[in-house]
Amino acid sequence: MRRAERLYQIALLLSRGQLLTARELAGMLDVSERTIYRDIAELIATGAPIDGEAGVGYLMRSHYRVPPLMFSEVELQALLIGTSFVRSLADSELALAAQTAMAKVSAVLPEPLRLAAQRETVLFPDFHLTSAMVDPIGVLRSAIAAREKVQFDYQGADGAVSTRVVWPLGLSNWGESWTLGAWCELRADFSTFRLDRMQEIRGTGEAFPDASGRRLQDYVAAITE
Repeated sequence: MRRAERLYQIALLLSRGQLLTARELAGMLDVSERTIYRDIAELIATGAPIDGEAGVGYLMRSHYRVPPLMFSEVELQALLIGTSFVRSLADSELALAAQTAMAKVSAVLPEPLRLAAQRETVLFPDFHLTSAMVDPIGVLRSAIAAREKVQFDYQGADGAVSTRVVWPLGLSNWGESWTLGAWCELRADFSTFRLDRMQEIRGTGEAFPDASGRRLQDYVAAITE
């Protein structure tokens, strides 16, 4: 990594509102702690409002905005792959947002990178996903963002249908399917629901709390035990 790019990455990492030690930064950027100390001293000397000290950690004051840096070709490929995934496998609102976001990025790229952005090398075919699998994503994304309980009828693998009220926590894509990870009030436990088996999904207008033991990270821990 070039020194200028490393300085930018340090500034970007420190601007995210999380206190980071020199050791943590060194691990993230694969350099020595001495290099991090030297780089932070240079950033401070150039006017970057970094608070902290050695052994405690560093943090960028909230009013500071890191100036944009041009993408490398590998970074551009990562963006292309991400937007291609969203366009192909997510709901129509996200797909349009991915398309317009990439258009904005392409508009400010120099000619060589603009041409590189037109060469997609990783494809995500969407013909294997039914509308029943994709259509619910939008309403569930909104409910997750608003921390709103949702209600729906769910058909289990045995064909039995039950009405559920859940706390939606996160969506997962498994290639040929999407699932919702949630806290289910009927079971009083975490559950995973296939989107194509959910019917008549609707918000309840009732918020659910940010309760310890019932968060997304708790769900992930529960299903990976």
